[in-house]
Amino acid sequence: MRASLKRSLVSAAFALAALSAAAPQAMASADQQFFPLATYRVGAYASSGVQVWAGMIDYLRYINEVEGGINGVKLVWQECETEWTAEKGIECYERFKNGLDGAPVAVYQPNGAPAAYALSERAEVDKIPLITLGYGRTEATDGTVFPYNFPVMLTFYSEASTLVNYIAQREGGFDKLKGKKIATVYHDSAYGRETLGPLKLLAEKYGFENIQIPVADPGNEQSAQWRQVRQANPDWVFLRTWGVSTPVAVKTAARFGFPVDHIIGDIWASSSEDVLPAGAAAKGYLALTPYPAGADFEIHKRLKQSILDKGNSDLKDLKNFGSVYYNSGLVNAAVAVEAIRTAQARFGKRPLNGEEGRWGLEHLNIDDARLKAMGYLGLMQNLKLSCSDHEGGGSARVQQWDGANWTLVSDWIAADRALLRPLIDEKSAAFAKEKGLTPRTCNGDE
Repeated sequence: MRASLKRSLVSAAFALAALSAAAPQAMASADQQFFPLATYRVGAYASSGVQVWAGMIDYLRYINEVEGGINGVKLVWQECETEWTAEKGIECYERFKNGLDGAPVAVYQPNGAPAAYALSERAEVDKIPLITLGYGRTEATDGTVFPYNFPVMLTFYSEASTLVNYIAQREGGFDKLKGKKIATVYHDSAYGRETLGPLKLLAEKYGFENIQIPVADPGNEQSAQWRQVRQANPDWVFLRTWGVSTPVAVKTAARFGFPVDHIIGDIWASSSEDVLPAGAAAKGYLALTPYPAGADFEIHKRLKQSILDKGNSDLKDLKNFGSVYYNSGLVNAAVAVEAIRTAQARFGKRPLNGEEGRWGLEHLNIDDARLKAMGYLGLMQNLKLSCSDHEGGGSARVQQWDGANWTLVSDWIAADRALLRPLIDEKSAAFAKEKGLTPRTCNGDE
């Protein structure tokens, strides 16, 4: 058998196994809420994906089995393998957008930047809100132009600002940033290029030198980039890589003598999978995250008792319980569940459609009291969205790798969202002009 054919058959077998094992019931019904899961258990990013889905599925199962559903409405879910590609992401969306056996879709999570961009306009037509937590179109923060796109919690613009604010803390104040050098080593893709604009603005405001160094996908060889870093001799490096390019960057940085405790990874370079392959070279590495690692949060205690200890977890390797990616699944699932819960307060305790799900997202208000009730206090930031603000958070924490575990080294660091907003509005206005759209007017309780 040719190697390429064998690989294809193996990938297909894995995808089929993942799909067949994922649905909690064989059939859905109209009195249930459907949660489509666009997953990637196959391909280059599978090692992170399997933990994300475990976190999401464990929480959905907890909602069903412990809380009896969302206000009595049981959840049903099914997976569709995307391999983190736009093409398969579109196929999965088209398959799921009309619901499952009568159970409607209230929100949709593309779970990947390629699919998020590809589905942006399609979701507007279908009136299905996209939740893109930590990825997707930053300009979709402007809900007047993008009513069905929700880059909730932390956009790439806010990420850039939290980075600069953290460095300012470390350096002793914003005035100490003048004359400093901050280099960004970034994945040369739409995802990686998202921070070019905000970092240029922040550099102009605070007077630091803004050095940008792209890395072509997949990033298996980075000697040229880190030679540039060594020649530039920056004070800090912002590492905006993804997948295999992150441990390669950390190892190559060590080989070129750059101190790893002055490298700060972005949220897609902040997991155990990003540092373990780098071995000892990664000790001291820093990373931003809106969902820190750890299994000591209250929700983990509840999940352990009700799901894991009963053998019902989707995790195949329990050592990943509380990993960054597992926790990202928990947070993503919680945002979707709380949006539906919010919408039910207006539309009734029943399964909801996409338009109703959008209303729930635009009226989502998760404060400390609600986080405590959910068991998410410390794991998740406050989140308040509106018609004109589809991000609603804008904070991250910084964690540091000690060689075996992640340790939090900061509290929540807020982005300067007021400074960034004109950039967002400029991009959203350009999009509206290009597409001939008239931005809607936000009138409170739409």
